Amino acid sequence: MILPTKHIRLENSLLGVGAEIIKRISSPRTVSQLWNDVRELPGVRTFERFTLSLDLLFALGAIEFRDGLLRRGVK
Repeated sequence: MILPTKHIRLENSLLGVGAEIIKRISSPRTVSQLWNDVRELPGVRTFERFTLSLDLLFALGAIEFRDGLLRRGVK
């Protein structure tokens, strides 16, 4: 579920969903703003998958949460 396999397509894996999410963080945003932007994407579908993808991105250092806003991680 985290990584694509021969049975799980990239866009349905958490890594694929995370890629779609991080594309939409061009400037600092609240979680609610980001959820409203990505909730209709076929891979995201549920708030649970959204939050799991955010957890994965945070664990990888790809995003950070500061002052109530999500930002891309330090490059």
